[in-house]
Amino acid sequence: MDASLWDEPTTGIGLYTRALHAALTAKGAKVERWGAARSGEFPRRRMSRTRFFLEQAPKLLVREVPDVFHAVSNFNLPLQKIAGVKLVLTVHDLIPMLLPDTVSTAFRWQFRLWLARSLKVADAVVCVSDTTRTSLLQHFDADPARVHTVHNGVDHVEAVAKPDRTTVQYLDALGLPPTFFLYAGALDARKNVGLVVQACDRLRAAGHHPTLVIAGQPWFGSDELEREVHAARARGLDVRMLGYLADPVFYALMRRAGVFVFPSRYEGFGLPPLEAMHLGVPTIVSNAGSLPEICGDAAVKVDPADDHGLAFELLRLLEDPAARKALGKKGQARAAAFTWEAAATKLLKIYG
Repeated sequence: MDASLWDEPTTGIGLYTRALHAALTAKGAKVERWGAARSGEFPRRRMSRTRFFLEQAPKLLVREVPDVFHAVSNFNLPLQKIAGVKLVLTVHDLIPMLLPDTVSTAFRWQFRLWLARSLKVADAVVCVSDTTRTSLLQHFDADPARVHTVHNGVDHVEAVAKPDRTTVQYLDALGLPPTFFLYAGALDARKNVGLVVQACDRLRAAGHHPTLVIAGQPWFGSDELEREVHAARARGLDVRMLGYLADPVFYALMRRAGVFVFPSRYEGFGLPPLEAMHLGVPTIVSNAGSLPEICGDAAVKVDPADDHGLAFELLRLLEDPAARKALGKKGQARAAAFTWEAAATKLLKIYG
């Protein structure tokens, strides 16, 4: 397995790698981790991720001849087929092509060119949603029979250590109200976090006193969000930017939220809102990308350009504890269908 993000701060793909590794191993597969910075059987150490998978990985594949090599990071397959090795590729989304303004020019070209080549050599392609599968087949010449949908799981949340005393004291010290609004995830431009700030600012201007907590690491395009937050704070909006949080702190914070808000312009899957639903937190998402597919009718949906509509839904849930409770239970029931064991079972069939 491509473990290029194993040792990095947790991202969606890093979490995907760890969760699949655990689920496949639990089902009896022998899974080696290749290309992590330090961990696994063949770490890359000082070598860049790109150089490792273009130069080193093909040599290892010829020498080791595993049954399957699974690239989980949208590309990362060797440029040529390897005799005796089944090459499998996971594509999470086509963001660099669908929303080119949300990534750097260099990454956009790397993504397009390496993905196109990886699709040529892949024996099987795994998409994390039907939305991603449809986009992939629209933009690339790939055999639909080789392109499969395997949804992510969400039960990894249960394996995270419970918050210790220090974590509890830290969260208590924040002095958050019981119905604060939470956004959690990367702070890149496509996540549309500014819409939440604008909606909460509408509520403040109407005489309400919302508290918005933003948890996540800065990413490409996050400078604009920081400017919006600074301006909203100057007008009196209570916004707390907590940055990147370790998993025990992150999920403990999520459990405390009154409403989880995720108005992304596009998602290939959308794991954070599903995690919130799994924890019984009432959730609002946008009606874009895969979010309607994954969340179904168990989350409130708004247009990703409609701050007025988002403000209306935030206020409705803020003022209606019964509605929050009902939505939280509905979310838990929906999220229960997404397990890593089910994903591993499907993948083992694809591996052959």
